[in-house]
Amino acid sequence: EKILKNMREHSANLVQQAMMVSEELIRVAILWHETWHEGLEEASRLYFGERNESGMFRTLEPLHAMMARGPQTLKEMSFNQAYGRDLNEALEWCRRYQRSGNVRELNLAWDLYYHVFRRISRTLPQLTSLELQSVSPRLLKCRDLDIAVPGSYSPGSPVICISQVQSSLQVLTSKQRPRKLCIRGSNGRDFVFLLKGHEDLRQDERVMQLFGLVNTLLISNPDTFRRNLTIQRFAVIPLSTNSGLIGWVPHCDTLHALIRDWREKKKILLNIEHRIMLRMAQDLDHLTLMQKVEVFEHALEHTQGDDLARLLWFKSPSSEVWFDRRTNYSRSLAVMSMVGYVLGLGDRHPSNLMLDQLSGKIIHIDFGDCFEVAMMREKFPEKIPFRLTRMLIHAMEV
Repeated sequence: EKILKNMREHSANLVQQAMMVSEELIRVAILWHETWHEGLEEASRLYFGERNESGMFRTLEPLHAMMARGPQTLKEMSFNQAYGRDLNEALEWCRRYQRSGNVRELNLAWDLYYHVFRRISRTLPQLTSLELQSVSPRLLKCRDLDIAVPGSYSPGSPVICISQVQSSLQVLTSKQRPRKLCIRGSNGRDFVFLLKGHEDLRQDERVMQLFGLVNTLLISNPDTFRRNLTIQRFAVIPLSTNSGLIGWVPHCDTLHALIRDWREKKKILLNIEHRIMLRMAQDLDHLTLMQKVEVFEHALEHTQGDDLARLLWFKSPSSEVWFDRRTNYSRSLAVMSMVGYVLGLGDRHPSNLMLDQLSGKIIHIDFGDCFEVAMMREKFPEKIPFRLTRMLIHAMEV
């Protein structure tokens, strides 16, 4: 607060605009529908799973306080009209229970909460796009602001300010339903971001700072500079403890999406390796370690595992382009394996590895599991220092 007060003394307009944009982006990142869906799920887990009654009330209180402040957008008004009555009635039953201790009253509250939860669950998959007119009219009205486009500020360079925010946002179909946001800069260029809710991006931001340090070291050495070993970074801007912006990396796809599309095109089952393993042994989870290894090796022997190598080749317009991409692929994979090991980076499944289809570089995303937490976890700890599976090896053509 003291820092903001000092900043307001010389840049009042800048601070006011920054706070408004931040608040509105947080509002768009997590709608009331999603806040209640997540909150009711957590409250249910605490009460029915852990019998933690006080934890349940602590989870529900801020949700009802949010409703009491009243809706500010059309989307919030429609939520209030659809669910407000049931939620207010549920709150009343909760208050009665707190006064009387009669469990029947709490059960009546949960009947209403569950009814609301089911209705929200049915509507969330239909959330494929958002119009700023209904979710954040204040953002829609933004024109020619004084604040820089997130992630674009560079000391010594002209400041690219926010000119306007695109009126429509695409909602991606993944679990957390991130939004694809486009901001027009004062230079006329469009900056695309992934607006993520339900996720703390502060650690990802620190990882990007580490990558910047690694790049400085790699550029300062003539040998590593000549080999173009720098890590491809992207902007990460945390807005709160559970939302933030991630710079959209163009021409990129996850390895999972690339391999899925390749196999669909070639009429190959996406999980062919797993199917072969199940044909050999249906009760995989109950086998001994050596039996599991035998079944796994059987699946490897009966599949090529060259999907990534082949799509790198077929997507290249010439052998020269392919050679450059393959070289960049191998080098970026090596650098990130080394840096990932130093960082203790886990959870490197194919949806967390991206391929830049123009340069061939491997780009890592989602840095939630750092400092060897994946190795230390109780269930299914990871044993490997970094991911180097046969598909990744085959793509290096070694």
